[in-house]
Amino acid sequence: MTNRQAIHPFILSGGSGTRLWPLSRQAYPKQFLPLVGKDSLLQQSCHRVRDKMFSDPTVLCNNSHRFLVAEQLEEAGLGGCDIVLEPVSRNTAPAALVSALVAARKGSENSLVLLMPSDHVIQDLTGFQRSIARAVETALAGHLVTFGIRPDSPETGYGYIETKGDDAPMLDVVRFVEKPDKTTAESYLETGNFFWNAGIFLYTAKAMVAAFEQHAPELLSHCRKALDGAVQDLDFLRLDKTAYGDCNNISLDYAIMEKQSGIKCLPLESDWSDLGAWPALWEIEDKDKDGNVAHGDHLLFDTTNSYLHSTDGILLSVIGMDDIVAVATKDAILIAPKSRAQDVKMVVEKLREDRREEHIYHTRVYRPWGWYEGLGRGKRFQVKCLSVRPGAQLSLQSHYHRAEHWVVVSGTVEVRVNDKTSLLTENESTYIPIGVKHRLGNPGKVSALLVEVQSGAYLGEDDIVRYEDDFNRSHEDG
Repeated sequence: MTNRQAIHPFILSGGSGTRLWPLSRQAYPKQFLPLVGKDSLLQQSCHRVRDKMFSDPTVLCNNSHRFLVAEQLEEAGLGGCDIVLEPVSRNTAPAALVSALVAARKGSENSLVLLMPSDHVIQDLTGFQRSIARAVETALAGHLVTFGIRPDSPETGYGYIETKGDDAPMLDVVRFVEKPDKTTAESYLETGNFFWNAGIFLYTAKAMVAAFEQHAPELLSHCRKALDGAVQDLDFLRLDKTAYGDCNNISLDYAIMEKQSGIKCLPLESDWSDLGAWPALWEIEDKDKDGNVAHGDHLLFDTTNSYLHSTDGILLSVIGMDDIVAVATKDAILIAPKSRAQDVKMVVEKLREDRREEHIYHTRVYRPWGWYEGLGRGKRFQVKCLSVRPGAQLSLQSHYHRAEHWVVVSGTVEVRVNDKTSLLTENESTYIPIGVKHRLGNPGKVSALLVEVQSGAYLGEDDIVRYEDDFNRSHEDG
């Protein structure tokens, strides 16, 4: 395949991954976690398309995750990749259309696009790439190609694709089916004509645009306006908020795939998991002699067939349990039978209903300049640990309701208070009164670590006024 015909991978990274709570949370969802191996799921997705038949991937993400995506792409050796920002969250139909419009502008209307999620596990790299290569000619002929997963159980958590034909390996799609009940799923397995819908598609930009012209012309109009009105924001392409917000929040299956004729299905020649719940990790990972998968600090006694995961040095001890999930983080613990793991959504909904933040943030919250972690909180005070990356600085800011004390634990920081700037090193400290403009930066070559003590009547993260910011964040941004 020549460079001109290189496939443009378009990776969707907008999910919140709530079914893997408490490890996956809204501000740091599962695609950014190294759940299987040392790389995050997003990084694994990028490595999956590092082959001569692919161009550098484009990642579509939401505004709040933009710096996480940029940092992880940099770590994966893909720091120059394009990142497109959804100004408001929308489903996969607008995303797929944007992928085609972007590919056409970067190349031509005959450019091939590989649309795929960022949070799936595919460990057989050779089989995956071989499947994509086999679908190229069919896609170039104008067909939308989907990659089906041959089911090995009557799974009710996936959509299905019904196929026909014996022109292996490419099959004709009869219909897309929503998540069935167990009895229906069992009947699908008996026919041999049904595949799990992995949400992976290959198509030319021209074919996808034509499908929207026929079935969802209003979405095409909105997405074209969103791209026409897009602005470059640092290393990100930010779609126009008004136009993109006018897009119907609809999936690609509903908008196009259930209506389009001539769709082809190629069974994926590799392993696959969407990690839809904790038992999926238990199924794909190596188990000990008792059938357990265990990560982190743990002690197990008479425990079998279970998934155990501990983070942050917390000791997880389990006695006399079978077939459970137990996940422990600094601020939350989940214990459930594997058969009830999908019901974690009830916990997340209750946290949201009670306006708690454990479904949004971990104790460590990542920012483009580094991270902060809560150490303790009481009436009118809280204590945090801050880590500032070399060369990075926080915004020039002030607070209406709180004062701050900073103590440098390691490294060197530059502190600006009003018009005065000073350098602080290990064991030195400073005080920021309420309402005073201030800024913290790290001019050194190693990360700086500080302890911050806040005191005041209100200690919320939204008590901030930004005057200057290297990352173009608004007052509402984290």
